Amino acid sequence: MLEVKDLQVAYGRVRAVKGISFTVEEGQIVTLLGTNGAGKTTTLKTVSGLLRPEAGEIWFDGKRIDAMPAHQIVTLGLAHSPEGRRIFPRLTVEDNLRLGAFARKDKGGIAKDLQRAFDLFPILKDRRSQPAGTFSGGEQQMLAIGRAMLSHPRLLMLDEPSMGLSPLMMQRIMTTIAELQNEGVTILLVEQNAQAALSLADYGYVLETGMITLQNTGQALLTDEGVRKAYLGED
Repeated sequence: MLEVKDLQVAYGRVRAVKGISFTVEEGQIVTLLGTNGAGKTTTLKTVSGLLRPEAGEIWFDGKRIDAMPAHQIVTLGLAHSPEGRRIFPRLTVEDNLRLGAFARKDKGGIAKDLQRAFDLFPILKDRRSQPAGTFSGGEQQMLAIGRAMLSHPRLLMLDEPSMGLSPLMMQRIMTTIAELQNEGVTILLVEQNAQAALSLADYGYVLETGMITLQNTGQALLTDEGVRKAYLGED
């Protein structure tokens, strides 16, 4: 579904991504692991059209998208829930959700996906008229994922969905990610909690200073000695 070929991305003279290649097959959860500054967020921003690559190619569902503007990429079925949630605090919960469907014209489909978001996260329905800025961090993360789902994506990219959340709320988010996969959504996940990410992932890639240094199935990476020392805090 997604193929990234020799991707290079720079901020001025600083090359943040140094020629990485990876694929995401339909129906998979694929995770990108790495410390801060490894290039994970930059990669997601480039795939979604928020940044332009210096070199390389990005293909989604057989179409090359690395020169497309972000709003066109969304209409192809690729959604991005960014790091930091980026909700609109003064708008209501429902208005935030509906902004995810800005490029859609199918009112019936939008209503169906709105109900789907409410089913995934009942608190969004209960507080649909409340300003989104009054939500806790975990509730805002639910809203950010729900908003991305309103674009009816085939591939959903999630950037640090558990950042700053309590263990209980983090578990709720991870359960939701598994539910979305079961419903047929393909997921590219950047997540600071390597244990949780690899437990969910069909496949994973480890990034260090803008390069992929290791790749394998999620279960294989969970048992890899180097990964356990570097990302799981084990000696």
